[in-house]
Amino acid sequence: MRRMSTRPTPKDESRVPSEKSGAERRRWPRANADLPIAISLEGRVHQARVRDISRAGICFYLDRSVPLMTLLGVELDATAVGPGRKLRGQGAVVRCERISPHLSHYEIAVFFHDMADSDRATLDALVRARLAAV
Repeated sequence: MRRMSTRPTPKDESRVPSEKSGAERRRWPRANADLPIAISLEGRVHQARVRDISRAGICFYLDRSVPLMTLLGVELDATAVGPGRKLRGQGAVVRCERISPHLSHYEIAVFFHDMADSDRATLDALVRARLAAV
């Protein structure tokens, strides 16, 4: 009686799809940024801190939870690319996760859907400046 091997058979590498890292899957470069941001939510302005930013969106820390798909306005100081520059836009919350069970702060990701072309250009310049500084 012949025994069957229990060892896994090697995979045919030509048939296995390549897996890309998170950075490679993104369409737009993402830069770390520790910047203040003003969030317009429910008719009030809330101050938050940016974690990272890209042409498509922004991730920031806030002291409250925000429901998914909530529309909010953002205003970001962009003096790194020009004196007195402000970046304004609107976006939808696509992720909201509590940072820790012991903290009442949340990491919130927003996808930008409404932004003037000049602000989008400022955003691109800000991301390039942050990436070059690394």
